[in-house]
Amino acid sequence: MITSLSIENFALIEKLSIDFSSGFSTITGETGAGKSILLGALGLVLGKRADLTSLKNKNEKCIIEAHFQIANYNLHSFFLSNDLDYEEETIIRREILPSGKSRAFINDTPVNLQELQDLSLFLIDIHSQHQTKELSEEDFQFQIIDSIANNQDLISKYDSQLKLYKKQKSDLSQLNLQIQNALNEQDYNTFLLKELVEADLANCDQSELEATLEKLSNVESIKENLVKAELLAHEEQFGVLHNLKEMRVAMQKASGFSATYHSLFERLNSVLIELDDITRDLKNESENLTNDPELLENVNHKLQLIYSLQKKHQVLTIAELLEIQNELDRKVISIADVEARIQFLEKSIKENEFQLNQLALEIHENRVKVIPILVEKLIQILEQLGMPNARFDIKINETASYFKNGKDELQFLFSANKGSDFGVVKKVASGGELSRIMLAVKAILAKYSKLPTIIFDEIDTGVSGEIANKMGDIMKEMSQTMQVFTITHLPQIAAKGSTHFKVFKTVLNGQTHSKLKRLSSEERVLEIAQMLSGMQVSDSAINHAKALLD
Repeated sequence: MITSLSIENFALIEKLSIDFSSGFSTITGETGAGKSILLGALGLVLGKRADLTSLKNKNEKCIIEAHFQIANYNLHSFFLSNDLDYEEETIIRREILPSGKSRAFINDTPVNLQELQDLSLFLIDIHSQHQTKELSEEDFQFQIIDSIANNQDLISKYDSQLKLYKKQKSDLSQLNLQIQNALNEQDYNTFLLKELVEADLANCDQSELEATLEKLSNVESIKENLVKAELLAHEEQFGVLHNLKEMRVAMQKASGFSATYHSLFERLNSVLIELDDITRDLKNESENLTNDPELLENVNHKLQLIYSLQKKHQVLTIAELLEIQNELDRKVISIADVEARIQFLEKSIKENEFQLNQLALEIHENRVKVIPILVEKLIQILEQLGMPNARFDIKINETASYFKNGKDELQFLFSANKGSDFGVVKKVASGGELSRIMLAVKAILAKYSKLPTIIFDEIDTGVSGEIANKMGDIMKEMSQTMQVFTITHLPQIAAKGSTHFKVFKTVLNGQTHSKLKRLSSEERVLEIAQMLSGMQVSDSAINHAKALLD
């Protein structure tokens, strides 16, 4: 429950601090006095977004702080999972800086707005006038039924299972698309791979093949030149070897006279030895060089195949062709891997579907069991609230679809009068009837919910007299198990509270301020009398107010 609230520099509030008690508290005040400001400030503490318009003084920061007593609400796991310090009296603080930035703290630990919003779900239900419209929304209707059916844990398990199921279905779809694309390319890839494998490129040296081709294509010319070179070396009178030998004899005779001449002799001797070697090699090459048309054809065919493959795959080397061959090999093999993964996923999805269906069936059966209980309780409360002929037609239908909270579709229809057809709540119920139905719903949920606090913002809209009195009784009964606040304009309801707060405006130094105060017994009498008769309070209004309070 909320135990205190302090507000600084927010809207029309300069500074305010108020303590709250358990039980049933009523809040009254003239229209525009600032009741909505209180809800706005509380909304900020609970994680709503803020802007600079919230600041009364644009040059100072706004601070809103709320204290909550949470010892009885089993929130240890929430604090642990969010790495927060658990305190039985938890303090939530929100600051809005003049720059427009805001900060939030839980027990002095900085948190983001999402964490505030998550915690608020365990602390307060603020029922606004707008929320009455939710009666016709399927999500809210399911929340009513599931709260009574205690389906929360089952729906949480179902939701986790459904997320896994959807992910697996998405993965399977991607794999099927992948394998379809792969199969479309499979024949072509296999053909390309076979072509590269048959080319046997691993042991090929393109440069060597090109040199061999060049050699075999010019055998006659090469042989002619080799023979000519050899003859020039060996010619008896004018051959290079003959003349070099003559030069060597001459230099040998002079070598003894000088180290320089000896060096020239040795160099000449080396040249002669090298040339002799070259001549023998020329002879060998010439003798070994033969015309081989078959080898020439094979080499030429191999090179043309390599050139063709390089052009097809737009590469320049055999190494690049081999890399493409390996990639094609991986693609062809990977289809088998994808097929194995698809089989695994299909099996897993079937198992998941079975578990989802079991959870959905259990959720469905629980809902079907509690619908008669819900209808009976709603009718009982609405009879007290002046709607003796109210009837509900609530049906749950199983479907084949997986929704976020099960596989059910819901028909939630209402009739307020005898002889009237059933219809959608918002179309067949008046504003006052909607308020009473919502209060009946909240009263029922209070017995099943572990929520510590509920705030009704003018839920009595459209009712008066004895009906308002009954609504006050119901809220007072709810306060036996939870903390209940109601913002009201009706004296019958205001008088039911164990504590009464008044919101009012004052003007100080030309500035308007909203304030909130707890009323004493005498002040309550006057406030309720004014609600009954206006600012000119009569004795009869005072007596009536006392009677209501008694």
